[in-house]
Amino acid sequence: MNYKLIPYYIYIGVMIALASCNSHPTLPERYSDTKDMPAIYPDYTNVTIPYNIAPLNFMVKDAEECVAQFKWGSNTQTYGKGKNVQIPQKEWEEMLQATKGGSIGVEVYTRNGNEWKRHKSFAINVAKEEIDPYISYRVICPSYIAYEMLSINQRCLSNFEEHVIYNNMMVSNEEVGQCINCHSYQNYRTDNMQFHMRQGFGGTMIVSDGTPRKVDLKTAETISAGVYPSWHPTLKLIAYSTNLTGQSFHTKLANKIEVFDSRSDLILYDVERNQVSTISAEENEMEVFPWWAPDGRTLYYASAHFVHNDSVAEDADIVTRYDEIKYNIYRRTFHVEDYTFSEPELVYDASAMGKSATLPRISPCGRYLLFTQGTYGCFHIWHPEADLYLMDLTTGNTRPLRRANSTKAESYHSWSSNGRWILFSSRRHDSNYTRLYIAYMDEQGKDHKAFAVPQEDPMFYQHYMRSYNVPEFMVEPVKITPQEFAAAAKKDAVKASYIKR
Repeated sequence: MNYKLIPYYIYIGVMIALASCNSHPTLPERYSDTKDMPAIYPDYTNVTIPYNIAPLNFMVKDAEECVAQFKWGSNTQTYGKGKNVQIPQKEWEEMLQATKGGSIGVEVYTRNGNEWKRHKSFAINVAKEEIDPYISYRVICPSYIAYEMLSINQRCLSNFEEHVIYNNMMVSNEEVGQCINCHSYQNYRTDNMQFHMRQGFGGTMIVSDGTPRKVDLKTAETISAGVYPSWHPTLKLIAYSTNLTGQSFHTKLANKIEVFDSRSDLILYDVERNQVSTISAEENEMEVFPWWAPDGRTLYYASAHFVHNDSVAEDADIVTRYDEIKYNIYRRTFHVEDYTFSEPELVYDASAMGKSATLPRISPCGRYLLFTQGTYGCFHIWHPEADLYLMDLTTGNTRPLRRANSTKAESYHSWSSNGRWILFSSRRHDSNYTRLYIAYMDEQGKDHKAFAVPQEDPMFYQHYMRSYNVPEFMVEPVKITPQEFAAAAKKDAVKASYIKR
């Protein structure tokens, strides 16, 4: 056949039809049943997902070939090519819309040699609640001394589209390097956002009403520029911790590296007035990770009581006594009329149990406090014992997330805007690289089994040599281009002034 004689649109139609046929293999006629669950990767067995998530493509680890049959209502469809199961976007969307609030049954058939097996079936439960359409995160090579090729990216969760928000290489060169981190948004929207730039062209990139500008938040009255941020939900205010941060390396522990603060305080930044004021600078208290309650009237944060040994340098003191540092969770009432704060109130006393609690995050309904708990310190990403905990603020009842947690480190986490999903980083994959996971939180505050953020290639996480951190939900993408951010980064930073309240 001479394909040149076929009209182009007919040729494309034939190719699409053939591809569609190839994506729907036939089930084996002969097979044996096994009670074993299929060894699929990533593990999407018996998970609860939103109805607007990208296809849960997977592969079967120990098979030469596989076929998966999906069942919903009176419908069935098969997928599989080699070891992979990849579902066309449109067919997946139609499947989820038809099963919203229900479930999809999945049966996996595997072949090794001439023998086919049918494995124990599993369900993919489809929640009636959607998930925010976008997330953002930092991707970084797991290096301890360099930060080349570092970027903040955004991903559309309903498909596999990923775009760079800002890349440090846009202004870096052989003489000047740049570290970027701690992106944050006001109320899940991107017209008011921020991220930090360290070293070359350093400063804090503040976006106010869609306009970026670089600000220097360090003043004579503060120990550093702003570090860990939290936007007030309605006002042009950002609460920050200011930190003197260092790192050391373990020679025996599996934790490998320890990131610590030798000093830290809390400040408030008024975006419109470009003014910094102190929230808390208590002696012998190391305050960190501020987070606003959704009504904007209360600020939560973590703080550790630590008395330095005057005869030892602060950094050396921390390195020697690192496992003595235990953080508790506190809150202060915010007085909107004069931008002042009440005295601290203890919310969760982790140190009394010999533990350390950090990263308080309040659910959008205001009822639940989600935090990370480890045995010591505030940087738990290298601590395999670190887990996510949930406190019901109406009762004080606190418990670990039994279904979402793993035996490896769970650390940075965030709530979706409707409070039904949490996004967090975990090292459960291989203990070395941090990946992103999503878990459903039902109306009773119960967590469901976590699942990896889907990728088009089922083997993606096996080959991707970077870690994810600081995952945040967004209801819209960042509209400012990386080039616009780079242009703003090259300008001189606007110096913030200090005001005593």
